[in-house]
Amino acid sequence: MLVISIQSQVVHGHVGNSAAAYAIQAEGVNVAAVPTTVLSNHPRYPSLHGRVLETELVADLLTGVEERGLVDEAAVLVTGYLGSPGNAAVIADFVERALTRNSKLVYLCDPVIGDDGRVYVADGILDVVRHRLLPAANLATPNQFELELLSGLTIADAQGLRAACTALAGIGRIEIVATGCTLTDTLEGQVETILCADGQLSRFATLRLPIRPYGTGDLLTGLIAAHLAKGEATEAAVRLAVETIFAVLVRTQEAGTAEMRLVPLPTPGRAP
Repeated sequence: MLVISIQSQVVHGHVGNSAAAYAIQAEGVNVAAVPTTVLSNHPRYPSLHGRVLETELVADLLTGVEERGLVDEAAVLVTGYLGSPGNAAVIADFVERALTRNSKLVYLCDPVIGDDGRVYVADGILDVVRHRLLPAANLATPNQFELELLSGLTIADAQGLRAACTALAGIGRIEIVATGCTLTDTLEGQVETILCADGQLSRFATLRLPIRPYGTGDLLTGLIAAHLAKGEATEAAVRLAVETIFAVLVRTQEAGTAEMRLVPLPTPGRAP
C-alpha cells in the first residue's frame, strides 16, 4: 500500500505533508511525500523562513517518483498546497500522466485555496485547480469557503451544500468531502464534515472546540487517503478520519499547545 502525497512541508508544526505523512504511516500505509514548499513553520508565527520550491526541482522530484515505479505501486495520489502557478502546472502534468499509467489509482485533490473568506494562494493556482486538477479527481476535500468559491454558489443549508457539490462534481463527477461546515441546521456548538456522493449527504458532526490549530484539513486528507489505500469505502474512510482528528484536537486542547498533538496517532473508538 502506497500513497503519493504532494504538499507543503514545514520544520516546526503540522501542516501539509508534515501532518499527512506521519498520519498515513501511522495507519500502516507507506507514503512518498513530495514537497512543494519547505518552510520553517506556517504563517501564523511572527517570522517565517524557507521558500516555495522552484518548479524545476518539483518537476525533477516527480520524475524520480515515476522512474522508481511508484506510480504503478500507489493506491492513492494526493495533492494539496501547490506553492506557485508553475508548480501547479507541472503537478497537473504529473497527475494526468499518473492516472493514464495506473488506471486503478485514486486521485484525492485537496484544493488548498483559502479560508475565512480570503484566497491566500498566488494568482494562477485557482485556474489550474479548477480546470485541470478537479476534472481529474475522484475525490475532493474543500472547506466550505473553497466549495463556495469553486462552485460559484453560497452555502447556507443542506440543500445549498448539495447544489454546490453537484455543481463542483459536474466538473469531473467526483465525490466531495466538505470540511468545516456550519449550516442552518447544524446543532449549536458543533461543526460538520459532509460527504456528498451521488447527491446524497453523509454528515459527521463533532463538538466545535475553542481551538483552531493549523493543518486539520491536511490531516483529514492524509487520513482519508490512508483508509482508502487500505480498501475502506469513502464513507467509512471519512468517518474514521473525523474520529481521529477530533481525538487529536481534544488532546491538543488538554495540552494547551498551539500545534496539534499527533504523536501517537489516536485510534478511532479509543480515548485520546
